[in-house]
Amino acid sequence: MSPTVVIIGGGYGGSAAAKALDDVADVVLVDPKDAFFHAVGALRAVVDPEFLPKVFFPYDKLLANGRVIRDRAVRVEPGRVVLASGEELAADYTVLASGSGYPFPAKSDIDDTAAAQRKYREAHADLQAAEQVLLLGAGPVGLEFAGEIKAVWPGKKVVIVDPVTDILGEYVPELREEIRRQLAELDVQLVLGAPLKENPPTAPGERGTFHVTTAADVDITAGIWFRCFGVVPHTDYLAGALADVRRANGRIAVTDTLQVKGQDTVFALGDITDINESKRAGAASRHAQVVAGNIKALVAGSGELATYQPGPPAILLPLGPNGGAAQLPGQGVRGADVATQHKGADLMTGRFGELFGTRTP
Repeated sequence: MSPTVVIIGGGYGGSAAAKALDDVADVVLVDPKDAFFHAVGALRAVVDPEFLPKVFFPYDKLLANGRVIRDRAVRVEPGRVVLASGEELAADYTVLASGSGYPFPAKSDIDDTAAAQRKYREAHADLQAAEQVLLLGAGPVGLEFAGEIKAVWPGKKVVIVDPVTDILGEYVPELREEIRRQLAELDVQLVLGAPLKENPPTAPGERGTFHVTTAADVDITAGIWFRCFGVVPHTDYLAGALADVRRANGRIAVTDTLQVKGQDTVFALGDITDINESKRAGAASRHAQVVAGNIKALVAGSGELATYQPGPPAILLPLGPNGGAAQLPGQGVRGADVATQHKGADLMTGRFGELFGTRTP
């Protein structure tokens, strides 16, 4: 009889692990959404409604043998998962892949696909109507969002505010310089080194003219604003012997084999781990390969477990379909052509269409 693997979360890592284990285990994937949401393409979806359907992938073709339960885990301990519906799942192996929350529109905060798409279309209409846009946060999300906005509305004023003194501080100076150069060409205004004295009076994404001032007395007028910072790990379901592995910041302590510390049959991957690296879709997919391989080894009772080694800082940062830059291991800093080829052109929708069985390779 095949062992049961319960995977909490059907995001990048959880879906990849489920697919990889589908032929060796009884896989049960638990996620409250009715479709996988491809967050990599979310910012283009809000500026281009025709792109919007491309970031939702139904789960029904992901697994040939396993099953997907549309529910939310409310209590997870070794060997046992309790769902919001009251259903309980027994697990020989558990994979924690619940991911993180992030402000809309970089991530969807609605579980139903139809309702989520309505919210994105409404946000598009509000963004289209605003002549000036304020983005709070000069990290990769804020920069990429600015590039997407400018690609559709070149004349729209976009201002990015952040207390940091420079963008992309964890990457090499050449990357920062190239991104700043392209932002200047797009006429995106960077206001760095000081926070706002007070947040805008409107809600994020709400249309309405307002005036704000930074702590350095820079005055800004805009018709809409978005928050582009604030990752919140989803790990409040941990219980029993797993409660103590949840750190103060919500992340989960893991070993280099991606087993939860102190556990042999519970693994964690993606945003929720305490691994010191950029928490992006690519990392979650690499985690999934290690987790799936190690569960297969445990099931077979053969060999040592593989370890995960974080790589050097790397990023593909598109600024619209035809702009951006990249810092890649062994390749250094590459320009817009590489950023476009590897990410910007279709934001990897083709690759995930293959994973979820909606497109042929």
